[in-house]
Amino acid sequence: MTRIVIIGGGPGGYEAALVAAQLGAEVTVVDRDGLGGASVLTDCVPSKTLIATAEVMTTFDSSHAELGIVLDGGREAGGDPGGNRRRMIGADLGKVNRRVKRLALAQSHDITASVTRAGVRVLRGRGRLEPDQAPDGSRRVTVADLEGESRELVADAVLVATGGHPRELADARPDGERILNWTQVYDMEELPEELIVVGSGVTGAEFAGAYQALGSRVTLISSRDRVLPGEDPDAAAVLEDVFRRRGMNVMARSRAAAAKRVSDGADGDRVEVTLSDGRTISGTHCLMAVGAVPNTADMGLEEAGVRLRDSGHIVTDRVSRTTAPGVYAAGDCTGVFALASVAAMQGRIAMYHFLGDTVAPLDLTTVSANIFTDPEIATIGRTQADVDEGRIDARVVKLPLLRNARAKMQGIRDGFVKLICRQGTGIVVGGVVVAPRASELIHPISVAVDNGLTVDQIAKAFTVYPSLSGSIAEAARQLQARHRAEGR
Repeated sequence: MTRIVIIGGGPGGYEAALVAAQLGAEVTVVDRDGLGGASVLTDCVPSKTLIATAEVMTTFDSSHAELGIVLDGGREAGGDPGGNRRRMIGADLGKVNRRVKRLALAQSHDITASVTRAGVRVLRGRGRLEPDQAPDGSRRVTVADLEGESRELVADAVLVATGGHPRELADARPDGERILNWTQVYDMEELPEELIVVGSGVTGAEFAGAYQALGSRVTLISSRDRVLPGEDPDAAAVLEDVFRRRGMNVMARSRAAAAKRVSDGADGDRVEVTLSDGRTISGTHCLMAVGAVPNTADMGLEEAGVRLRDSGHIVTDRVSRTTAPGVYAAGDCTGVFALASVAAMQGRIAMYHFLGDTVAPLDLTTVSANIFTDPEIATIGRTQADVDEGRIDARVVKLPLLRNARAKMQGIRDGFVKLICRQGTGIVVGGVVVAPRASELIHPISVAVDNGLTVDQIAKAFTVYPSLSGSIAEAARQLQARHRAEGR
């Protein structure tokens, strides 16, 4: 029986384990913290659970007056001309965070049960790849368990899926109380009164929006010209406008150099963030969201022939092979695309490839992604930048949701649908949705991209009226009309 050892129990690891077990391999997963990895225990599941609570508050706060909802015996809640809202509801952050951690642990337990039912052995501990490869091609993995005892596993193939951890600035070390990283926020019992978020990428934007919705006064520090610098510029512009309109202090072109805890006398400790230009920002708490570092150190990878980038990420090909025979890698430790869905696909592809099953190489042009802000930002395939910079010959249509009947009914003012199709053929190659539940609305565009559908095919499909998804069909009809006008 083929022996597979998987180091790391996140999406890349446990999904690979399920595939390998189904294909008849003897599978062992070595995991230190609990199956599901950071995605389930400290990152994706917890943050999206927190955001779900924030989303309820945002939806209620921003649309109830327009929809005719009144409170306190008929008095409408609202805000003064300066943008200060008179909050009629609040959040118990301690209770929210207890629910977050409870759901994360439950999800981890469900994954463990599923994996063990499939016949996979799970070992708690830290795995290290030994440098030598046996004449029969097998590899050795040393496992140090939580009690410090070691054992050796022999594998015909090893998958490294060890994920990553929050990056730290030398002069802004988290203390878990006032200066926090994204794994530490779920221990807070009280809502931060004044939260400084350092970093305006996906993690920073999601947490900034969530805590603002929960009632914190938020300052978002961005070293770039805008929030979400790596995302669709039209989508980022909408989100930044929403953030500012709701009262967030967004500081563009401002790089944080240090953060320290300072005493404020009777008022207790505060946090002071110093910017690279010498300015200082003060708040009650600070969340550092400045990227992640792969968990690849002290694992014996380079000694075993696994090539690492300068960043520490593992170099892989499109079927998840590393530069060491018999060693594969998946997930955030590869730096390919920091999404749970991509990690899972990398892990599955690795097992299909090694065990001789039919496999298609990883294709990042069909990956759909979502940013769980309010509004959400969902993307698939080719981007506006690909078109603007000439990497693809394509047409683009952007349709504001303000024109959509269902959006008007629900009081939705911000957002749009964007479709990208190839010149000549009209094949849909990309799209962006900025809307509530954009993560659900992107799916029909994902199906179109994955299956090479044309704007004609999307335009002719029935949609429900009224519905937000009707804007996808309308955008396709506009692209279809352009094709016909040009005789294509």
